[in-house]
Amino acid sequence: MGSNTGASFTGGCLCGRVRYTVSAAPAFTGICHCRNCQRFTGSAFETVLGFPKDAVQIEGERKIYQDTSDTGRPVYRGFCPNCGSSVTSEVTVMPNMLMILAGTLDDPAAVQPTMELYCSSAQPWLNLAGERKRFSHMPG
Repeated sequence: MGSNTGASFTGGCLCGRVRYTVSAAPAFTGICHCRNCQRFTGSAFETVLGFPKDAVQIEGERKIYQDTSDTGRPVYRGFCPNCGSSVTSEVTVMPNMLMILAGTLDDPAAVQPTMELYCSSAQPWLNLAGERKRFSHMPG
Protein backbone atom coordinates (compact mmCIF):
# COMPACT_ATOMS: atom_id res chain seq x y z
CA MET A 1 0.00 0.00 0.00
CA GLY A 2 2.84 2.34 -0.64
CA SER A 3 4.15 4.72 2.01
CA ASN A 4 0.88 4.72 3.97
CA THR A 5 1.11 1.14 5.26
CA GLY A 6 0.36 1.24 8.97
CA ALA A 7 0.86 5.00 9.12
CA SER A 8 -1.83 7.52 8.39
CA PHE A 9 -4.15 8.56 5.62
CA THR A 10 -5.59 11.99 4.86
CA GLY A 11 -8.19 13.18 2.43
CA GLY A 12 -11.38 15.08 1.88
CA CYS A 13 -14.13 16.17 -0.43
CA LEU A 14 -13.85 18.15 -3.65
CA CYS A 15 -14.41 21.59 -2.06
CA GLY A 16 -12.32 20.85 1.05
CA ARG A 17 -15.04 21.48 3.65
CA VAL A 18 -14.91 17.83 4.78
CA ARG A 19 -11.41 16.61 5.71
CA TYR A 20 -10.31 13.50 7.53
CA THR A 21 -7.22 11.94 9.06
CA VAL A 22 -6.89 8.23 9.73
CA SER A 23 -4.33 6.93 12.22
CA ALA A 24 -4.42 3.22 11.32
CA ALA A 25 -3.82 0.80 8.52
CA PRO A 26 -7.00 -0.31 6.74
CA ALA A 27 -8.68 -3.47 8.03
CA PHE A 28 -9.72 -4.18 4.44
CA THR A 29 -9.80 -2.63 0.98
CA GLY A 30 -12.33 -3.47 -1.67
CA ILE A 31 -14.32 -2.61 -4.73
CA CYS A 32 -18.12 -2.83 -4.65
CA HIS A 33 -20.10 -3.17 -7.87
CA CYS A 34 -23.61 -3.06 -6.34
CA ARG A 35 -26.06 -0.71 -8.03
CA ASN A 36 -26.40 1.51 -4.94
CA CYS A 37 -22.62 2.04 -4.74
CA GLN A 38 -22.61 2.82 -8.46
CA ARG A 39 -25.29 5.45 -7.88
CA PHE A 40 -23.59 6.86 -4.76
CA THR A 41 -20.31 7.39 -6.61
CA GLY A 42 -21.76 8.23 -10.01
CA SER A 43 -19.33 5.65 -11.38
CA ALA A 44 -19.14 1.96 -12.26
CA PHE A 45 -18.06 0.96 -8.73
CA GLU A 46 -17.08 2.21 -5.27
CA THR A 47 -13.56 1.61 -3.92
CA VAL A 48 -13.35 1.70 -0.13
CA LEU A 49 -10.91 1.29 2.72
CA GLY A 50 -12.38 0.03 6.00
CA PHE A 51 -10.98 1.51 9.20
CA PRO A 52 -11.85 1.20 12.88
CA LYS A 53 -14.14 4.17 13.62
CA ASP A 54 -12.00 5.35 16.52
CA ALA A 55 -8.99 5.75 14.17
CA VAL A 56 -10.82 8.25 11.92
CA GLN A 57 -11.12 11.95 12.72
CA ILE A 58 -13.45 13.94 10.45
CA GLU A 59 -13.58 17.73 10.29
CA GLY A 60 -16.49 19.50 8.66
CA GLU A 61 -20.13 18.62 8.24
CA ARG A 62 -21.22 15.51 6.38
CA LYS A 63 -24.79 14.91 5.33
CA ILE A 64 -25.80 11.29 5.98
CA TYR A 65 -28.20 9.46 3.69
CA GLN A 66 -29.73 6.24 5.04
CA ASP A 67 -29.74 3.69 2.26
CA THR A 68 -30.86 0.05 2.46
CA SER A 69 -28.67 -2.94 1.57
CA ASP A 70 -29.93 -5.93 -0.39
CA THR A 71 -30.44 -7.70 2.96
CA GLY A 72 -32.70 -4.88 4.16
CA ARG A 73 -30.19 -3.51 6.67
CA PRO A 74 -29.25 0.19 6.82
CA VAL A 75 -26.25 1.62 4.99
CA TYR A 76 -25.26 5.14 6.02
CA ARG A 77 -23.67 7.08 3.18
CA GLY A 78 -21.86 10.31 4.07
CA PHE A 79 -21.27 13.12 1.64
CA CYS A 80 -20.36 16.80 1.63
CA PRO A 81 -23.53 18.95 1.62
CA ASN A 82 -21.70 21.68 -0.29
CA CYS A 83 -20.00 19.90 -3.22
CA GLY A 84 -21.80 16.54 -3.03
CA SER A 85 -18.62 14.41 -2.87
CA SER A 86 -19.24 10.90 -1.54
CA VAL A 87 -16.85 10.47 1.41
CA THR A 88 -17.90 7.67 3.78
CA SER A 89 -20.08 4.58 4.08
CA GLU A 90 -21.12 2.62 7.16
CA VAL A 91 -22.85 -0.74 7.23
CA THR A 92 -24.60 -2.14 10.30
CA VAL A 93 -23.00 -5.57 9.87
CA MET A 94 -19.66 -3.90 10.72
CA PRO A 95 -20.70 -1.50 13.52
CA ASN A 96 -17.19 -0.41 14.54
CA MET A 97 -15.91 0.23 11.01
CA LEU A 98 -16.03 3.32 8.83
CA MET A 99 -15.40 3.00 5.12
CA ILE A 100 -13.59 5.85 3.39
CA LEU A 101 -14.04 6.18 -0.36
CA ALA A 102 -10.63 5.83 -1.99
CA GLY A 103 -11.20 8.65 -4.47
CA THR A 104 -11.24 11.14 -1.58
CA LEU A 105 -7.74 10.16 -0.36
CA ASP A 106 -4.99 12.71 -0.85
CA ASP A 107 -2.95 9.79 -2.25
CA PRO A 108 -5.40 7.32 -3.85
CA ALA A 109 -2.53 5.55 -5.62
CA ALA A 110 -1.57 4.11 -2.20
CA VAL A 111 -4.67 1.87 -2.29
CA GLN A 112 -4.45 -1.74 -3.40
CA PRO A 113 -7.95 -3.30 -3.25
CA THR A 114 -7.90 -6.96 -2.23
CA MET A 115 -11.45 -8.00 -3.11
CA GLU A 116 -14.43 -7.19 -5.33
CA LEU A 117 -18.02 -7.51 -4.13
CA TYR A 118 -21.28 -7.75 -6.06
CA CYS A 119 -19.48 -8.78 -9.24
CA SER A 120 -22.87 -9.97 -10.49
CA SER A 121 -23.76 -6.26 -10.85
CA ALA A 122 -20.47 -5.21 -12.46
CA GLN A 123 -20.84 -3.32 -15.70
CA PRO A 124 -20.17 -5.64 -18.66
CA TRP A 125 -17.89 -3.08 -20.30
CA LEU A 126 -15.63 -2.92 -17.22
CA ASN A 127 -12.59 -5.18 -16.89
CA LEU A 128 -10.43 -4.36 -13.87
CA ALA A 129 -6.90 -5.73 -13.85
CA GLY A 130 -5.32 -7.30 -10.79
CA GLU A 131 -5.55 -10.39 -8.67
CA ARG A 132 -8.38 -10.06 -6.15
CA LYS A 133 -10.92 -12.31 -4.53
CA ARG A 134 -14.21 -11.87 -6.36
CA PHE A 135 -17.68 -12.46 -4.91
CA SER A 136 -20.98 -12.41 -6.80
CA HIS A 137 -22.62 -10.73 -3.77
CA MET A 138 -21.61 -9.94 -0.16
CA PRO A 139 -19.57 -12.80 1.30
CA GLY A 140 -21.02 -14.51 4.37
